[in-house]
Amino acid sequence: MLAAAVRLFNERGYDYTSMFDIAVSLGITKSSVYHHISGKEQLLQMAMDRALDGLFEAADEVRALDVPALERLEQLIRRSVIVLSDRFEYVTVLLRVRGNTEVEQHALDRRREFDLVVTELVKQAQAEGGVRPDIDPPTAARLLLGMVNSLTEWYRPRPGGAESIADAVTTLAFEGLRA
Repeated sequence: MLAAAVRLFNERGYDYTSMFDIAVSLGITKSSVYHHISGKEQLLQMAMDRALDGLFEAADEVRALDVPALERLEQLIRRSVIVLSDRFEYVTVLLRVRGNTEVEQHALDRRREFDLVVTELVKQAQAEGGVRPDIDPPTAARLLLGMVNSLTEWYRPRPGGAESIADAVTTLAFEGLRA
């Protein structure tokens, strides 16, 4: 049910997807849908939690690494690409919310919390000398995450593809284009 709802949210937009649409896509009645969930908002919450939980799991894994902050930052960006690929449709829904409902506002608050995790890693990497001191940490964090998030606009997950995209993103972000 969640996968069907997410597919429709991405195709039509959350506001333009009805519970009837979800039921029809599943070949069941609307009352059958309501037997399992309280409403469309619950499906949206579940979808956004699936995307955000993956990011926070990646952050927890990176925090546990005993390596310099720059390496943890690079690993977090790499793992964010993998989460995006593995949970592509869920992340796409997440990136389209604008805070119009309480559920959306909660997701945006969690996104900001994740931004702060990345910002703190940038600050730590600066303190350790791994990142230039003239770079604004919140700006660096938003640009790094923007690079990852932009993948929803053109990337289509395929077997083995996430690793090569993660390599490209981290190489560009941490080594640049310069030969």
